[in-house]
Amino acid sequence: MGEEVNYQDVQFRSMLDQINELFFEFGLKILNMDDISRKLGISKKTLYRYVKSKEDLIAKLFDYEQIKGDEIMDEIGNQNVNAIEKLFKVSLHVFEEMKRFDPKIMFELRKYYEQLFTVFHAQKMAQISRLMKLNLQQGITEGLYRPDLNIDVVVALYINYLVEIHNYDLCKTIDMTFDDLFKILFENHIRAISTTEGVAYFEFRKKEITENLSKNSN
Repeated sequence: MGEEVNYQDVQFRSMLDQINELFFEFGLKILNMDDISRKLGISKKTLYRYVKSKEDLIAKLFDYEQIKGDEIMDEIGNQNVNAIEKLFKVSLHVFEEMKRFDPKIMFELRKYYEQLFTVFHAQKMAQISRLMKLNLQQGITEGLYRPDLNIDVVVALYINYLVEIHNYDLCKTIDMTFDDLFKILFENHIRAISTTEGVAYFEFRKKEITENLSKNSN
């Protein structure tokens, strides 16, 4: 049981996507392997061709999310646009990903699958950090970001802010939506790291960037 899997296999990816949605809808704890196979319309034998246990399934879901993240980040990184455009796309992707992890899911991940989640979270942060460092280097080369930036510190602070704005208590305290917080965070970040040319470019694109956020959030 639990044969070697291919994460590029269309059928396997579809199965993982469906299981992922089930966990977000019902939670991790309540669903067992019988429930999952029944809701997917497959036999447990078929499910166990790919995974050894529920914990193994969670591990493979994390691996799959990491692979999809790499694909999206690479796609953004390879686009022929400037650093500010890329940073918005990366930031929006991270923001939307994290917005899906409601308190119930986060609680269950930390309580029942803490080790798996810790590894996944570290890998995800490293993934985002890698692309953001490349983005800062590109922006400096393009003259859009300040050349005196401490790249490691800027990346660490920005990622921390992206994570922190998903704190439900924070939103309640200041009576603001996640989307509005993201707009403010992104604009403040750009203004802090940009040259005069970078700020001017952001001002020129600000309206469309905000509209893109609204479209992606609907």
